Amino acid sequence: MFGGVFDSDAIDKSIAEKMKQSEAPGFWDDHEAAEKVMAQVRRLKNRVEPWRDLIKDMDDLDAMYELASESGGQDEEDEVRQMYEAAKQKFEKLNILNLLSGEVDQNDAYLTVHAGAGGTEACDWAFMLSRMYLRWAERHGYKTEVLDELEAEGGIKSITIQISGDFVYGYLKGEGGIHRLVRISPFDANARRHTSFASVYVYPVLDDTIEVDIRPEDLRVDTYRAGGKGGQHVNKTDSAVRFTHIPTGIVVACQSERSQIMNRQSCMNMLKARLYEYYSEQKEKENSKFAGEKKDISFGSQIRSYVFCPYTMVKDHRTKYSVGNIQGVMDGDLDEFMNAYLVAKWKGLPMDGAGDDDEEV
Repeated sequence: MFGGVFDSDAIDKSIAEKMKQSEAPGFWDDHEAAEKVMAQVRRLKNRVEPWRDLIKDMDDLDAMYELASESGGQDEEDEVRQMYEAAKQKFEKLNILNLLSGEVDQNDAYLTVHAGAGGTEACDWAFMLSRMYLRWAERHGYKTEVLDELEAEGGIKSITIQISGDFVYGYLKGEGGIHRLVRISPFDANARRHTSFASVYVYPVLDDTIEVDIRPEDLRVDTYRAGGKGGQHVNKTDSAVRFTHIPTGIVVACQSERSQIMNRQSCMNMLKARLYEYYSEQKEKENSKFAGEKKDISFGSQIRSYVFCPYTMVKDHRTKYSVGNIQGVMDGDLDEFMNAYLVAKWKGLPMDGAGDDDEEV
């Protein structure tokens, strides 16, 4: 039906099976499990129903075009143009969505920002980046929760945010890497230009269908008193939790809940997600897949530069996509960067420009 874009019949069959499952007695006894099934139904419907709506729009456009051709009226011609532009925009949006076909693209995501070297300046840049992603999530109506935050003078040392919604990981997966800021530092009394770096990590929130084995002997668990801004925000008990996976050195922490048990569960979920991403990358390296795209996350290999001075520009070094409206980007207008990454990845284009240090950026 959709010209090979996806198997709509198989999706319809899956929807019917899950809806039948939802009608079974006792389905809602386990509310959490039932919600997951219904979320799967919603996501499956989102795969096919917008395309069917677009086909209907095209039928209406075809009929309106015939009417305009017969009447020759300017009003009809203007309406055809408006309908065409609306259908074109809808198609482009759905085409991007169709690129999100990976195993975990439809999942929620954890996003972590770490300040690089540079003291106060870098901590402020890490805070600015976290705000940018929170604004992006807000624009899309996604739910956000700060799971862990380490404050520092002028900003933050690190922050981990869970962003929940349809295809969050699919959209965010290209954001991982080093982000570079060039500006006149507000912390420099001599108003000199500074360059700062921060690293962004993105990994999927995993559901029960994906197994990640974690042996107890491979795990070190530390508990500590949660930090805060003082007063009632500071915990009086060791409720914050940090997990260290000894074989890989991966560390995750959570202090968003007052209960140590809940923070432990959040840490375990994050660790499973990080390990899934880690082992997936190891498999890619073994297969030499995307070899030109993968780079170590280290200074000098930035994926994107944000220039506030002497001109304004945000440039992605992999796709070469750039815009001059830097304030819009910092307010969460990131969709075109994400779309450019998805299209380039789908086309198999080389994205080895990370770390460009040409004069334009």
